[in-house]
Parts: sequence; C-alpha cells; structure tokens
Amino acid sequence: MAKKWVYKQVPDQEQINQLANAINVSLPVAIILKQRGVYDFDSAKKFFRPSLADLHYPFLMQDMDKAVWRLEEAMRNREKILIYGDYDVDGTTAVALVYGFLRQFHTQLLYYTPDRYTEGYGISIKSMDWAKKQGISLVISLDCGIKSHEAIAYAQSVGIDFIVCDHHLPAPQLPPAFAVLDPKRSDCAYPFKELSGCGVGFKLLQAFCQNNNISFDRLYPFLDLLAVSIAADIVPIIDENRIFTHFGLQLLNYQPRFGLKALIDIAGLRKPIDVSAIVFGIAPRLNAGGRITHAGESIRLLLADNEQEAQKLAQTANSSNETRRNFDASITQEAIQLIEQEFNPNSRTTVLFKPDWHKGVVGIVAARCIEKFYRPTIILTESDGKATGSARSVNGFDIHHALEECADLLYQYGGHAHAAGLSIELENLTAFKTKFEYVVAQSIGEEHLTPSQEIDCVLELNQINANFVSVLKQMAPFGPQNMQPVFVSKNVKLHGSISIMKDSHIKFFIKQNDSSPMEAIGFGLAHFQAHLSADKTFDICYSIGENEYRGRKNFQLVIKDIH
Repeated sequence: MAKKWVYKQVPDQEQINQLANAINVSLPVAIILKQRGVYDFDSAKKFFRPSLADLHYPFLMQDMDKAVWRLEEAMRNREKILIYGDYDVDGTTAVALVYGFLRQFHTQLLYYTPDRYTEGYGISIKSMDWAKKQGISLVISLDCGIKSHEAIAYAQSVGIDFIVCDHHLPAPQLPPAFAVLDPKRSDCAYPFKELSGCGVGFKLLQAFCQNNNISFDRLYPFLDLLAVSIAADIVPIIDENRIFTHFGLQLLNYQPRFGLKALIDIAGLRKPIDVSAIVFGIAPRLNAGGRITHAGESIRLLLADNEQEAQKLAQTANSSNETRRNFDASITQEAIQLIEQEFNPNSRTTVLFKPDWHKGVVGIVAARCIEKFYRPTIILTESDGKATGSARSVNGFDIHHALEECADLLYQYGGHAHAAGLSIELENLTAFKTKFEYVVAQSIGEEHLTPSQEIDCVLELNQINANFVSVLKQMAPFGPQNMQPVFVSKNVKLHGSISIMKDSHIKFFIKQNDSSPMEAIGFGLAHFQAHLSADKTFDICYSIGENEYRGRKNFQLVIKDIH
C-alpha cells in the first residue's frame, strides 16, 4: 500500500539559526531538535544529557501519600502483601521490579499474575479468593486494576486493601481501592501522564524510598526492568520515560540482571542494546510466557538470582516464543484470507471472530492485518463462553474511544488510544460488529485510512558526514514522540546494480548530483526493483544507520519508502 509522506513543519529560519549557533550543530539537526521541543542551550542540555535529578517529585501523584502510608503500615505489622500484575511485558516487569525491591525490606511477600485463558485481563474474583486463603491483607496491582471495580469491592469485603498502580484511562468512577495511583486520573496533578504501568510502580517505590531515607542507589538497579517496560508498551519516550530509558539501557548494556542477560544471549542481540533490540528481541520472549503458558515463567526469569537458572528459564521463554510465532503465522494467514473473501472497500473496520484461534496471539494478528489493509481491526476468539480479543488502531485514530461508544454491547474492555482488549457476550457479537463499524465510519477521516510516513526534513546526501551522524545517535533513545529522524533526499540516481536479498529486500548504491555513492538497504521493498534504473531519478525517504563489515563501519541509508 502506497504511503503518504507527511512533512513536519519547518520552524522559523531565524530560530533555527539561533539554536544551531547556540549548541554548535548543523541546520538540519537544529530543525529536528526544534520540532522536538528543544529551543535553547538549557533544553538541549536536558535532552542530550538526561539526569535522574530531573525526575518529578513522586508525591505530586494523587493518592501517593495514602499509598505509601498503607505500604509502610503493612510492613510494620508484618502483613502479607501480594504484588499483582498483568501478564504482558509491562505487567511482568512491574511485578519483578516491585517484588524484587520490596523483598529486601519485607519477607511477607507473594506475587501473582492472572491466567490469560481462565481469568482474563485485570483483577479476577478467583485471584482474590486465592489471596484470602493465603492470608493477604494488602494487594498492590500493577498495570491493571483501574477498571476492576467488582473484584476490588469483593476484595474489600473479605478484608483485603488495594493500592492500584495503573496507567490506563480510568472510568468516570474509580475503583473502591485504598489508594489509586494513575497519572491519567482527572484529579491527578502529576506533570507527566505517559508513564508505563511499571513506571507507576517505580514512582511508588521512589516515594517509599524518599519517605524512609532509603538511598536511590538501592532502586537504581531496577531501571533495566523499567526501560524494558517502556519500550515494550510503546509509551512516549519523552520526559521521565526518556530519563528512565537512558539509564535503563546503560544497565542493559553494562550490568544486566541475570534474566535479561540470558534473553540477550539467546536472542543473539549485538551491543549496544537499544529500544529496537528490546522491542524485537527481548519483549517477544518475555511476552510469550503470558501468551502460550503462564506469565509467572517470565517473572521467575526476571527475578533469577544466578546464571544457570536464568539460562534455563530463558530457553523456556525462547521455546514459547517459537510456538507463538507459529500460531501467529498460521492465524494471520487465515485472518487475511477471511478479509479477502469478504472484502468490502467501503468498510472502515475489520472485526473477525473464530472460536478456535489462539487467544495469546490475537493482538499480534490484528497488527499484521492492519499492515495489509490499514483500518481499525479487532480479532476475537472464544474464551470462557465469550468472544474475547484485541483491538488495534491506525495512526491518529482513538480506538479506545470508539469502544467506549459501544460499551453497552461489551462485557469488558480497556486499553489505550492505539490498542485495547475486550470481551463480548456471544449473542451481542453481530450487533457489536454493526455498531463498531457505524461508530468508526462516523468519526474516522480519509487521512487515517492511508498509511503515512512522517518526514523530519529534506536532506542533501552530501550533508551526511561523521559529525552529523554522531549527533543523531546522541538523540537516542528513540521511540514514540522521539522517533529516529527520517529524511527525504530528492532526485537521486541508482549507482550500479540492485541486489535482491531473501526475495523481499533490496540493497543498492545511490548518488545525488556530485555526492559520493552511498549504500542503501530497503527491507521488504523488493517490489521497487523494476521501477529503479540508472537513467531515472527518484525520491527516497530513509533513516541513517551504520553497517559494520570486517570491523569497518559505514553509513547506510535504511529506506522507508520510494517515490
């Protein structure tokens, strides 16, 4: 599907010149920095040199004082505390972080993750019955709980208090917990709203440390887990998340915990480990536990206290991931065939249900279908007598809001603007499909139904040099709202022949006017081969990477699209 190139607004030339002079960078770099909120020397220093001193005061978060008081009381009274987390990467890293830290100070700790298949997302009544039998009197929920009103009320009725640590959008009424930590609460003055679930748990521990004169050095080693959660949950890597990720990546590269080191090794990841390595190498293996077996396996891996145990658990995670990939491939193929059989070009949504699809991969399948058909997509399977699954959106369209409009037909739902989970009574499925299509069609724009590629600025190939690339690398960590810069170079020509790799990738050299030839690679772009020749100019959009061969590093243009 052809992509629309969307150019970011170029700031005022005088402002660009002032910034370039103030921090001694080239004009293209100054343009990119201005687009990302860097205006002067001081903001550039904060951007390029993240500091833990710039973390926000944790007690600015609504209910933080209550949460810390209740945690301290439970520890003083030697109460049993349950650390409860979702079964995805954000949830399992959050459990490992909070449990791993608190066990240094409190022995009466247990952790729990719900079973995706028998309990589903959020706090289950079954888990609260289990907690009561274990003598639990306080639950700290992580990356879940903000919409678990019924289960938390039930827990309260049997003598269990709750501290909810969540980052999902709350309903108008909050759950009846002792404390609810969620920066997205309408009454919460916390200045940064985009923490991961693990990040909210970290802020609770930061507040606990400050209140008890515990050195931040005790908490610092857990930043590797927080960086993994931020990368895997696709939250914006700005503000606090940029600080957390910067220092978490340092730990991952130089002092990773046993479990993460074992995953890095088994995935064959090369250093330096960056956000992309987490997203494509570490996160899928951590996620596989909750998708294929049970998320408890991932938590045990993250808490492993020796190399041998970590390696064994990493092998299990890797095996689960291979199983997940097989399910993913076969179900995606089925889903695409179903869409093609019933394809209606006027439809604005895709909603598919098949009772025997594997629940653990429906979110991935939804994302794969969007890659091909590019419209809001929901993939459902049958679980516990209901249609249960995942929703994924296209860029710029709030799918969580669309589900809110259909709430009368949903048994349960929750999530973000770009991704959500839901359950539907089987008898409501047909009505839901109809209403969801109507709601989306009323609010989605044509601009949302064409994949787009954001462009930072136009660049001449001869502007790419060692100093320029060095400054770009210092803009990492990259992720949402601070993506790796993407450039356009116009009227370039092929230099030499095109190589086809693995039937779908292309590799070639290009020139622009009198520039030196530059290597380019296009993953999944082999279909462009027939349209490129040495006597025709074309435009490319790309990011800049490095290719290492026999110890030598060369710049390489990673092509995103060709016009």
